[in-house]
Order: sequence, then structure tokens, then C-alpha cells
Amino acid sequence: MRQMQVPPWLERLLRTAFFNICRTHGEGSRSECNMYCLDCNAGAFCFYCRSSKHTDHNVIQIRRSSYHDVVRLSEIEKVVDISGVQTYVINSARVLFLNQRPLPRGVKAVSHLCQICRRSLLDSFRFCSLACKVCSLSLSHTHTS
Repeated sequence: MRQMQVPPWLERLLRTAFFNICRTHGEGSRSECNMYCLDCNAGAFCFYCRSSKHTDHNVIQIRRSSYHDVVRLSEIEKVVDISGVQTYVINSARVLFLNQRPLPRGVKAVSHLCQICRRSLLDSFRFCSLACKVCSLSLSHTHTS
């Protein structure tokens, strides 16, 4: 089985804090930093920054679901292998979580768990988030190196 190569921008994307107000465009109505440029790999920015600095770049938009960062499947699957990561339908769009979420309390015993954080999953998935998949890849890389 061919192992996914982790793109250079992915680990930084997973560490980025989104939804802060843009320092340059803080007065604007769309000044939340919820975009990420895969070409520049330089952190989150707002709608106005995209219009002025990233018009011809590969940009993805980060969204929120229950205070957690998600990305639409249609945007992320074009640039990285998301196989094995559980997806969800939120507001009529298929999304996946960027990072691990806290485990719910009092979880009943289930047979299928995320290989990294042990969150319950549907049968056909191995990871609850993109970060868990990346973690798994780096763990398997250190065991084979």
C-alpha cells in the first residue's frame, strides 16, 4: 500500500489558529481569518486579504462546527489524500474535522475507534480527523526509519 506523502503546508495548517480578527482589515464585516493559502503557507487570513494578495493562489476556507475547525471535502480532497478520515454532513455540506476533538464523556463501548485518539467511528473509517491521520503517518514513518 502506497503511503500518503504529507504536503509541506499540511502540518502548519493543522497548527494554525483560525477565526481571529484580521489586524489589517479588522473594521470590515468579513475580517475573520478563516482562509489558508496552500501556496504561501503563511497562516490564516481574511476575505479582504484573499482579494488583495491571494487571487491566483490555491486557498481553502476553514469553517466552524460546534467550535471546531472543519473544511469542506470538496476543497481538501483535491490537494491531499483524505482516505480513512471520517466525514460528516454539516449544513448540507460534507466536511471533515481538521483536529482531534475532546472525547465525549460516558461513551458506550464501540467496536470501531480512531487509531490515534480512540474516538468512536463508523465502520469504514480509521481516523476522526485529518490531524489523526497525519499523526498516524508520522508514527509509522518513525517505526520504519
